[in-house]
Amino acid sequence: MNFDIIRRRMVETQIVGRGIRDPRVIDAMLKVPRNIFVEEAMTAQAYSDLAIPIGEKQTISQPYMVALMSEMLQLSGREKVLELGTGSGYQTAILAELADRVYTVERIRSLALQARKALDRLHYLNINLKIGDGSDGWVEEAPFDAILVTAGAPDVPTQLVEQLALGGRLVIPVGNQIDQTLVIVKKEEDTTVVYEESVPCRFVKLIGKYGWSGEQ
Repeated sequence: MNFDIIRRRMVETQIVGRGIRDPRVIDAMLKVPRNIFVEEAMTAQAYSDLAIPIGEKQTISQPYMVALMSEMLQLSGREKVLELGTGSGYQTAILAELADRVYTVERIRSLALQARKALDRLHYLNINLKIGDGSDGWVEEAPFDAILVTAGAPDVPTQLVEQLALGGRLVIPVGNQIDQTLVIVKKEEDTTVVYEESVPCRFVKLIGKYGWSGEQ
């Protein structure tokens, strides 16, 4: 399969065709080979318009959702970004193309190791990955210019808002365990925090101290 051609078609129809306009996001989606981040048996579906299972009851997000959430962060290339829920590492790679430094947290060790292998294969040197409770953020490295959460939370964790730099943006799915809404949190320069609801979405649960418990 010629993945370069298929990737261009994906960007034209699923990304640009649905209204993504940030040229840096479009370029990143054109560059990063999504097929590297899925299991070999699923490579034929790597550029399909859907979320794909990656094991451990987790998924790699729909391409459009990856692009949309990335665009919502409004990254210029100079930022320090925190991602919570590394998963396959695909969204991490997109962020690495858009920001100066990326810090990413994954709670499932096997997925973290798999993601690290894929990211190393693509020679990303601006990514720091750790295994832990993503709902707790990464306190030691805060503040962050942008924070992206790739799992659904019952509400916006205060802990994450506190780790956001002045002028920063946090994008997170918020709702119940089945359906959520993307929420954009902006911390203004005067420390005012603004919450803006965007589109409906559906993500796996954010499990941890400031998310859902593993038993729910």
